[in-house]
Amino acid sequence: MSTMLRVAAFTQGRDVPSARFRVHQYIPALQHLGIDMAEWPAEYGSYPPNGVLRRLAWLPRAFAERAQALMQAADADAALIQREMISTLATVEKRWKKPVVFDVDDAIWIHQRFSGVDRIARACGTVICGNTFLADHFSDFADVKIIPTAVDTLRYEPGKRSGFPLMCWSGSTSGLPYLEALEKPLREVFQVLPQAKLRVICNQPPRFENFPADKLEFVPWSRKIEVQSMQAAWVGLMPMPDTIWTRGKCSFKMLTYMSCGVPAVVSPWGMNREVLAQGEGAMGVPNDAQWAEILMYLLTSPERIAAMGEAGRATVLEHYSVDVLAVKLAEILREVANGGKRR
Repeated sequence: MSTMLRVAAFTQGRDVPSARFRVHQYIPALQHLGIDMAEWPAEYGSYPPNGVLRRLAWLPRAFAERAQALMQAADADAALIQREMISTLATVEKRWKKPVVFDVDDAIWIHQRFSGVDRIARACGTVICGNTFLADHFSDFADVKIIPTAVDTLRYEPGKRSGFPLMCWSGSTSGLPYLEALEKPLREVFQVLPQAKLRVICNQPPRFENFPADKLEFVPWSRKIEVQSMQAAWVGLMPMPDTIWTRGKCSFKMLTYMSCGVPAVVSPWGMNREVLAQGEGAMGVPNDAQWAEILMYLLTSPERIAAMGEAGRATVLEHYSVDVLAVKLAEILREVANGGKRR
């Protein structure tokens, strides 16, 4: 039997989405593949609190806690650093002297200070990127590997679809402006399909300007009801503008819809374009003027929705499930631990 590889994973916090989906959910699968991954979440978080005085008090505590975590995990064979230890900065990452990989799932270099993110990548020598757009940037600083953000297909699975045309948007508050920009085409859909509704799963409701109140179902996000609320949808929405930040997105929203057997209707930028090319489980909207047209086409075609739902689920199972991507992650971690060299 091969020796168990011990990996310390340093994340930005216990409940940070990147930590949950790019580290924590891999731990059981990696255990079966001979890798014991222990997560070391940032006790004080990696993002500064609001207010100058609070930030000044937070920074040294966060810095010291991360440095201590590195020392406490020193007996591990290798490390995975999920984004920066302290957001926007290079701080204690270089103190880890054993093989290490830097995991990135957003265009975080946009906000870096003193080239901190790029310096971390260069110091680590290997960067795991969530998509090809991110890999293009980090290839200037390190050896890059691509692992998309995996979907737990045992949790995100098909369920009972609503009896009426239901559109769904699920996400964090930072993405609400993208949804709010769809207000006009959504109102057009309701004019033609008065039975249709929009369900928003988030920690706060959207702020539409003149949205019909009876057409909006706001579901406060919780782990218990997230999937069930999503399963009922006829289509899942992922609108976003075409920017450097959105091109760095790893299409996780789109993939969770598809894993639940819900056709995704998305803006075709960045990784979304790659997923669209892999099957029939989603539709891209080429320009803002076509959102209403495409949504009405799908919401009046239950058979088409069912077929797309099956195709989307199959795409996720083949390319984006935790079990599939855990094998790739294990290979990279072993490769780095056994012979990876830092620049």
